[in-house]
Amino acid sequence: MNLAELTQRLHVIRDRNQWQRFHSPKNLVMAASVEMAELVEIFQWLSEDQSRQLDAAQREHAGQEIGDILLYLLLLCSELGIDMEQAVRAKLADNERRFAP
Repeated sequence: MNLAELTQRLHVIRDRNQWQRFHSPKNLVMAASVEMAELVEIFQWLSEDQSRQLDAAQREHAGQEIGDILLYLLLLCSELGIDMEQAVRAKLADNERRFAP
């Protein structure tokens, strides 16, 4: 996955629709949170086993919500000047240090 390319494509959509004025960090975080709530809703009343065995429509819906979340996070990183790949790698290294045997 090329995050720079994805971000560039997002910026084209944003600019074409004149949405940049709405893309403050605060608004992007709230939008990502709403999308996360939509993802949670898919699993809300499922058992543990059911949550591991989504049907095709549920899996597709979950994928759409995950995509929405990631796209908002890419926009947020862009607005804050954060390199998402570097941030993820740093966090993973921290988790490996803290939690790996």
